[in-house]
Amino acid sequence: MVKKIIFLFVILTIISCKKEKVDGIIIGDTLLVHQSLSENIKMESLINHALKKDKNAIIGIKKFPNGGAASSYDLGYVLTQIIYRIGENEFANILREIPKSELNGFEGLIAVGLEYGDNDYDGKMDNKRMETEFPKLTKILNE
Repeated sequence: MVKKIIFLFVILTIISCKKEKVDGIIIGDTLLVHQSLSENIKMESLINHALKKDKNAIIGIKKFPNGGAASSYDLGYVLTQIIYRIGENEFANILREIPKSELNGFEGLIAVGLEYGDNDYDGKMDNKRMETEFPKLTKILNE
C-alpha cells in the first residue's frame, strides 16, 4: 500500500511539473495530456525559440507528436498564438525561408488553430478562417 501511495505521488508530481503555458502561449489541455514531461520540456523550448523567429523551431512545432484528433487542434492553436505574437508578416518571412518540402501540414494546423482556438482569450472558440485572418500565409502555403 505504501509503495502504491509513493508511486501515485511521484506520478502526480511529474504531471504537475508540465507547463500549461510558455511565455503566454497556452498549450491546450488535450495536447498537454498526451505529452510526457520530456516532450513538454521540448515543446517549451520550441515555443521559446519560435517566438525568437527560429524557423527550425517552427518546423519542430509543426512536426511535434501530438496523438492526433483534438491534440492536433491544440497544436494548431499553439501555432496561431505564435503567429499573432510575432505578426503575420514576420511569420510569412519565416515560411519563405522554409524548404517547400517542409511546408506541408502548416495550412491545416493553422486553420484548425484559428477555428477551434481561443486566440482572443474570450473563453470561446474563435471560428476564424485562414483566408481572411492570414491572407499572406494562405497565399504562401498555396503557391
